[in-house]
Amino acid sequence: MFGLEALMALIQQVSGTPYIAGGNTPAGTDCSGLASWVSNVASGRPAFSGRFHTANEESALLARGFKHGTAPGALVVGWNSHHTAVTLPDGTPVSSGESGGVKIGGGGAYQPQFTRHMYLPMPTDLPADQMPPMEAPVEFAALAEPGPAPEADPMAVELVAAPMEAPPFEAPPPFEAPARRGRHKNIPL
Repeated sequence: MFGLEALMALIQQVSGTPYIAGGNTPAGTDCSGLASWVSNVASGRPAFSGRFHTANEESALLARGFKHGTAPGALVVGWNSHHTAVTLPDGTPVSSGESGGVKIGGGGAYQPQFTRHMYLPMPTDLPADQMPPMEAPVEFAALAEPGPAPEADPMAVELVAAPMEAPPFEAPPPFEAPARRGRHKNIPL
């Protein structure tokens, strides 16, 4: 688990990243991408690993150690079916897609529109010598695009196009108009 300093370093370095729907690179991201980056770093994962979206956000956050609800001094993520945002343990709201790309500010996790909330307790009050060890270095300056996802990642999703097989085309039988009977013009066919 990383402390507030690591989260602030990430936010400072990605602030201004353009809003791009489905984005997960330094070229841009949407609200879910930003929430993914922050929760990944907070749970000791590389920033660009395991991107989630609002439809699978609960299971993704649970896999990262988050708990249901909110708590003071914790990293809090709020979401609904269309949007998500984060509030850092010190109360700083961060968002993407609220008037542009990634920014410090916005409504954060406590917006009234959010019907779901989860939090990750953060060891912000521990002395530096008692902080849990970092499992990976925190480097965001390069913000390189991620490599292939590890095969053992339970949150990895591979999108595969559905087969586009159609049954063989069979021409319909030729249309034959019924023959008219009689000389009356108003006889239905």
